[in-house]
Order: sequence, then C-alpha cells, then structure tokens
Amino acid sequence: RIMRPDDANIAGNVHGGTILKMIEEAGAIISTRHCNSQAGEPCVAALARVERTDFLSPMCIGEVANVSAEITYTSRHSVEVQVNVMSENILTGAKRVTNKATLWYVPLSLKNVNKVLEVPPIQYARQEQEDEGKKRYEEQKLDRLETKQRNGDVIFPVINPEPHTVGYSQSSLIHLVGPSDCTLLGFVHGGVTMKLMDEVAGIVAARHCKTNIVTASVDAINFHEKIKKGSVITISGRMTFTSNKSMEIEVFVDADPFVDESRGRYRAVSAFFTYVSLSKEGKPLPVPQLLTETEDEKRRFEEGKGRYLQTKAKRQAEMQQAAQH
Repeated sequence: RIMRPDDANIAGNVHGGTILKMIEEAGAIISTRHCNSQAGEPCVAALARVERTDFLSPMCIGEVANVSAEITYTSRHSVEVQVNVMSENILTGAKRVTNKATLWYVPLSLKNVNKVLEVPPIQYARQEQEDEGKKRYEEQKLDRLETKQRNGDVIFPVINPEPHTVGYSQSSLIHLVGPSDCTLLGFVHGGVTMKLMDEVAGIVAARHCKTNIVTASVDAINFHEKIKKGSVITISGRMTFTSNKSMEIEVFVDADPFVDESRGRYRAVSAFFTYVSLSKEGKPLPVPQLLTETEDEKRRFEEGKGRYLQTKAKRQAEMQQAAQH
C-alpha cells in the first residue's frame, strides 16, 4: 500500500510501528490460512513472538510498501513466518528492501480461545531447512522463558527530573482496547500493540535528544499473554542505554482486564527498541549520553551495552563473511 502522511512523522519518515503492523498483518494472514488448510477445528493464528527486526532503510511518504510472507518452519503447535518489506518509489521505479522479520504464531481454536491446535506440517525442500528451523524454534522458546522471568519491573514518575536522565524521557500511554484493535477471537492484534509500543519508544527517544528520530531495530518482542477486548493497557517506555549514535529503549505493556474482575493487572508484552537521531538532511547525529542515577539504572545500562556490543560484533562478522563471498 502507499504510505500516507498519517503513517509518518513530521520529517516524512514512516513510523516503525506502521511497518511492524503491516508485517504482522501479513504474518497473521499466511499463518491463519495455513492452519486452516486441513479439515479440523477452525482457528486464528495469534502472534507469540517477533525476532530481532532491523530497519535497513527509512521509508518515506508517497512510497509504496510491498510486504511478502513465507512459512519457513512448523512445529507441532507453532508456525514460523519470514516477512520481507520492499519499498518502491513509483515515480522512478527504484526499489529497495527496508525490513526483514521473523514471526512466530500459534493457532487458537475459534470455539475455545485457550485451546492451542496442532499445525499442519509443511514440506521442506531439504532436510537442512527443517533442522535449521528446529534450532531456531528451540532458541526462541528458551529466550521467551528467560524474558518472562525478568518481567517484574514497573516505571514510576520522577518529580523534576534533570535532562538526559532516565526519568526525564520516560513515557507512558494508556489505551482502551476496542473492537477495531482485535482479532475474531476478541484479543488485540499483535500489530496494534507493536504500533503503540513504537509510538511510546519514539516519544522517549525524541524527549532525550530533541531531534528527528527513526527506528533502527527492534529486539525480540515477546507476547507473554493475550489482551482481551475491553482491557485498559498501559504502554511504558524508558531509556536503558546510549551509544554515540543510538539509543536503546525498553518498552513493556501491562494489561488491566476490567471486563474480568477475577484477574489483576499483568505484564503482556515486552521488547527493546533502538533509535537513531537524524539531522534535517537525514544524516546521523551524535546522541546525548544517558545519565544513570540509581544502581538499577546502572545495571540496565551495562546490560544494554552488552546487547549493543553483541549486535555490533554479529554485524561485523556478517559483513566479513559477505566480503569473502
């Protein structure tokens, strides 16, 4: 579809959340279609996790986004979908890849939303494809468990915070989940949640550096629990780490299920977003150093630094490998 002004920020760059929402819609369509391809209970595929996603190139107003999805692995109860986003300038015909993403879905029965159904297997061209897919499946399963264990944090407001501190830029957004946000089962679309998360992360980044900012990447997004229609969700974001050119922002989504009084508030989704600061000409700008004050902030900064160095080393290794080929 064509990118319009309401898809973008004031500088004309398309919001990362808009692209994440399109990626999730493509993934939901192909996985729901596949899970209903054999006779059995009708179901809807629900998003469980999005692997790390890099925003390779900013997309602009007036360009056409072409999103393509392919199923690359199936386990007994989950589907792995690889999605590519291509941007096309319809005036010049120039095309470029802007995003590549991997998403995991689970099929939920239309009759009983708590029942996870079996996934029809796919045929692999080579045995290695299945083996590699199984390895990815085991890795994401382990990572989801680890993430869930460290999910007790909450963000409290800070009175009169100093600029460039964590408290100065932290932000929250409260949203009532309506019918247009939901799937056929009455639970929030993963893409809607990701769009709101990107919005909050963008506010945190803009508050910190007071410039135009764009999403550079999103670490794995884990969907721990479903969010029901009628719930009130609080999306909270805080700065965890800054390098010379980038900012890491932790975002989590807490749900208050007002329609179900037997249940208290719970952590539904969590992720780390990375942003870069841009000049009016679209060139990268230096990012102000994050000032950490508490022991927790210092610990989170060091953890963020570890993720940053790990990603940097991985990228350098990939570039060396590509140069050798």
